Amino acid sequence: MSADPPDEPFAFPVDDVELESVFGAGSPAEICAAVLTEARIVLPEVVTALDGELWGSDIVAALRSARIPAATVAAAAERSGTPEALAMLRVLGAVGPAGLGEEAAAAAGRLAAQGISEPGWAAALGSPAVGECWRYGDALGAHEAVTMSFRYGREAHVVSVLIDYAEGGAIRDIWVGAMADVLARTRALSAADPGMTFEMITPQDARARMHRAIAAGECPRQPEEISNVASRWAILRARVGQLPAQARGRPPRGR
Repeated sequence: MSADPPDEPFAFPVDDVELESVFGAGSPAEICAAVLTEARIVLPEVVTALDGELWGSDIVAALRSARIPAATVAAAAERSGTPEALAMLRVLGAVGPAGLGEEAAAAAGRLAAQGISEPGWAAALGSPAVGECWRYGDALGAHEAVTMSFRYGREAHVVSVLIDYAEGGAIRDIWVGAMADVLARTRALSAADPGMTFEMITPQDARARMHRAIAAGECPRQPEEISNVASRWAILRARVGQLPAQARGRPPRGR
């Protein structure tokens, strides 16, 4: 599987619209059965840890929309006891929010102890190396995009967040994609436009900026922005949690 061009959202073979339709009706038990059925279709397309995390982030978005309790999801998958169920629990353990992540990770551990087979990418879930980070925005300070890079082996990817300061610093859009030449193109765009600013920042600074943006909430406007923010909500929070914290006594620069 390959990423879309770096200036486009990372595409996944089962999009959040399909997941919403799968989860949109029925009892919690029926919805859990539906997602496990969907897992059998999706898994052949998942070939890397990042693919798995994006799949998990889509599932989290649909579960949030359907208001399914974390314990219900984890228990249903564990009862299923299939390789698909274990894979789903692993990705939810990696990117799931508090409650769901812990429940899923514990259930996955119990299934794995029974000798159920797992995909090769599962061992790497949730453990990318942190790379360079930068910010790019308009000189007036109305918007900025904070980009964080990560790497699984030789494969690097970015998580880029558009922050709208006219909306109190809330998150307007989220992209995840292959790193490729994103940094070089961002530098070039900034150099070509005096109305834009560019700055390399530390991972600690990026973490602080992301915590402020997450606390400010979400403000997507266009349908694509709404979809991106919903489906990438979980992986964004997981990646921010992997950034190192700011040293005490050293406040972040800028906003």
